[in-house]
Amino acid sequence: MMDLVKRINRHFTDSAEIKLKAMEVLAGPLAAAGRLMATCLENDGKILACGNGGSAGDAQHFSAELLNRFEIERPPLAAVALTTDSSTLTSIANDYHFDEVFSKQVTGLGREGDVLLAISTSGNSPNVLKAIEAAHIRRMKVVALTGKQGGKMAPLLRKGDINLCVPTDSTARIQEVHLICLHCMCDAIDCLISGVAK
Repeated sequence: MMDLVKRINRHFTDSAEIKLKAMEVLAGPLAAAGRLMATCLENDGKILACGNGGSAGDAQHFSAELLNRFEIERPPLAAVALTTDSSTLTSIANDYHFDEVFSKQVTGLGREGDVLLAISTSGNSPNVLKAIEAAHIRRMKVVALTGKQGGKMAPLLRKGDINLCVPTDSTARIQEVHLICLHCMCDAIDCLISGVAK
């Protein structure tokens, strides 16, 4: 008979271990991402976020934390999840191609000084890759949340962009680390903008 308790314990242990490993690699880049985003927001810019599946949920989670609040009281901050407007998504996918569902929104909404948060566990999502290309055309900076060595996203990134690449090939573990990365960036933004060290 399968020992589910043992399997569950292993999931917790594996998750804790990869988070500690990721901390060593990502703490510096996460601090840089927090500073980049805080500067963008303080200069009346906005953060556009995109991803597919669970990464779409992460994009929405991040946007909600900024538009509402994370852990301290502060004014709303400008963030848009490009994953939420079903009419826009389906019209672009139907009239053009699903690969363009984010890039067309970036082209329409993005401005120089804005930041694109591009989330892909594999780093290979075609519509996220096209969003990065569109962001660069708009002279936006990119914060990429990836795993699996960064996939095709890594070589697309330019000077000033930040690649937060989780050091594992496990999709579940990458997604778990992405969540704490999002919370770290939210916390950094709050601390930098409010001037309050929690």
